[in-house]
Amino acid sequence: MSHATMTQYRQDPAPVRIDAQEKTNGTAHYVDDIPCTDPLYAATVRTRLPGGRLRALRRRADFDWDGFVVVTADDIPGENALKMIQHDQPLLVADRFRHAGEPVALLAHSDPARLAAGIAAIELDETIDQPPLFDLDEALHSSTQIVPGNVFTEYRLHKGALANGEAAASVLIEGVFHTPAQEQLYIEPQGMIAQVLPNGVLRVIGSMQCPYYVLDALVVATGLSAERIQVVQTTTGGGFGGKEDYPSMIACHAALLALKAGGRPVKLIYERGEDLRVTPKRHPSRTRIRLGADTDGRLTLIDIDFALDGGAYLTLSPVVLSRGVIHAPGPYRCDNISVHGRAVATNHPPNGAFRGFGAPQSIFAMEAAMDRLADALGLDPAELRRRNLLETGDTFPTGNRVGDDAAMQAVLVQALRESDYSARRAAHDAWNRAGHGTRRGIGLATFAHGSGFTGNGEVNLRSRAGLRALPDGRVEILASTAEIGQGMATTFAQIAAAALKLPLAQVRMAPTDTRQVPNSGPTVASRTCMVVGRIVQDAAAQLIARLQRDAGLPADYAPGDFAHACRRHHETHGPLVEIAQYKAPPGDAWDEATFTGPAYAAYAWAAYVADVEVDLATLETRVTDFVAVQEIGRAIHPVIAQGQIEGGVAQGIGYALYEDIAWGEDGVMANDRLTNYIIPTSADLPPLRVYFQETATDAPGPQSAKGLGELPIDGPAPAIANAVRHALGVDVDRLPLFPEYLLDLFDNHKKDVA
Repeated sequence: MSHATMTQYRQDPAPVRIDAQEKTNGTAHYVDDIPCTDPLYAATVRTRLPGGRLRALRRRADFDWDGFVVVTADDIPGENALKMIQHDQPLLVADRFRHAGEPVALLAHSDPARLAAGIAAIELDETIDQPPLFDLDEALHSSTQIVPGNVFTEYRLHKGALANGEAAASVLIEGVFHTPAQEQLYIEPQGMIAQVLPNGVLRVIGSMQCPYYVLDALVVATGLSAERIQVVQTTTGGGFGGKEDYPSMIACHAALLALKAGGRPVKLIYERGEDLRVTPKRHPSRTRIRLGADTDGRLTLIDIDFALDGGAYLTLSPVVLSRGVIHAPGPYRCDNISVHGRAVATNHPPNGAFRGFGAPQSIFAMEAAMDRLADALGLDPAELRRRNLLETGDTFPTGNRVGDDAAMQAVLVQALRESDYSARRAAHDAWNRAGHGTRRGIGLATFAHGSGFTGNGEVNLRSRAGLRALPDGRVEILASTAEIGQGMATTFAQIAAAALKLPLAQVRMAPTDTRQVPNSGPTVASRTCMVVGRIVQDAAAQLIARLQRDAGLPADYAPGDFAHACRRHHETHGPLVEIAQYKAPPGDAWDEATFTGPAYAAYAWAAYVADVEVDLATLETRVTDFVAVQEIGRAIHPVIAQGQIEGGVAQGIGYALYEDIAWGEDGVMANDRLTNYIIPTSADLPPLRVYFQETATDAPGPQSAKGLGELPIDGPAPAIANAVRHALGVDVDRLPLFPEYLLDLFDNHKKDVA
């Protein structure tokens, strides 16, 4: 095509999502929709006691076991361990166990009704060998040991000296704050299908966030080489972290059954109640905090003891803890900081990844404490924050310099303006003085969230992604990063199309299949767009350079020129694939031993403001308005980005007001159905006003994008809690803000002031 007839393509900044049609018309195939020839259906036999010893597993002698496939620990050909940070969690209990609900045996049958009867015909002989521990502080002080000291992992973050901060402080406040477990509640429950193909390859397909995690776990469990295993992600109905680690467990279970069944397809799909009872939750937390400030309201001291309930096994607790510790001091300037973080062993089922990854727990404590400090200083909460927010040239708690993209002051100014904060605060005060049947309040939270793996995680992971150009000029994106409903397939296509100067319709994602795509790392940690998207952009540059070198692609080309060059390359050089690898940004490395250095390649910055109304008769809280302002670098797809914020705020409102795990006597979730684990619906949400600042021009992501997915879960709960504090005039120290809890606070406050 001559330059005179070239067509210039301008990208739509918010195209229709690539997966929109199949998901809205019902043609998307989730794991339970996948047809199988002559499948076996699988289920799990689980422990009932909260830790102890399995003496025996007995099959009822009067039951017809014909047609059943049964797998126990003795049938595992590889290692009886779930591959994770440590191999401490067994795939199937052989002897000792640490929590109720641990898998002991796997059953499969062609008839689901017979399968249910078979599960009921298994009897377990279990004994408790020590008293169970369900409270993290009790575990820290108990002589009963689940692991040594009942501490899985311990981190310390230090800057300056607390003694200096105490000496400089004119005001000191203290508090203890608690946050509960929270269920991810993805739309689609967990599930996997495993079978052995005619070529001898073990193929596992299912709902997951991290296909290569599943592959690695299968290698350990089956003893097969990675070359003999194929992992394929099906359309996945949400994850929020809940499909990061646990799909490896289900995949191994399905695979073990398929191997024992001679390769026959095995379908292991959890029903909702089982999913709720046994899968990891957000870690409950306890935070003790001291804050000090001088007469000008400048922070002189941040002293935090931060503990997470890790449950019975390590799983991902160390990385959840590290992010919680690093985010605990908030986006504030302070010379004297100490954060002591511990992941504590209890007899609850293991807790794991959930959007925010430890930061929502520690940020809640810090932001609630900041409002208490503001009261003690006689300052408006917004003014206290304004005086202490990090700016370019300051140092983070980890000691490295705050970059030029620091935007806390700007997002705070906009949040206060868009929410009409000062006028509304005064109006709410007047309303509350007037003696109405409700109380009104307004609260805010300022916070930042690091993008990508903490510390050297991205360097160690060495993620790879690439592009495959077809002879007709279409391009496939090769990445194991998973579309789980967040819009990744569309934003990746946008990134690649923009870098290649092609129409969006010419670019598509290749199937997420470990035999087809390289390991681009897990779909976690606000890394998808910023980290993997940048690798895709780099692969596009490599592809263009190769076509220019080997196939005559002109420097200034149209899509027709690109297709012609692709065809020529295939004719003369064969298939055209370019793979790029993660490149660390220049600068100092993270020191894991001292917890110093750049913890993240970039931070996104935010300020959220919530208005609430509390009914004095019922003490039910309603959020009446919500403003969310964030600086995230470039929003590749503004509508998808806005949806991420709105979804995160909705989850945060649930965390603040409605969601709590009711633990049974066995330490397992008792409210294991959606009639009594309450999440907000659209009727419970206020107007959500979302604003973006796109001021950063040198962020490490494609087109200067930063991570976004986890940021919006950090701010809603503390903003709402601070608004309730303003409305009722009581110190809030735990979530969720159930009416029963507020009644106790309100009654105790009346007694204190009587």
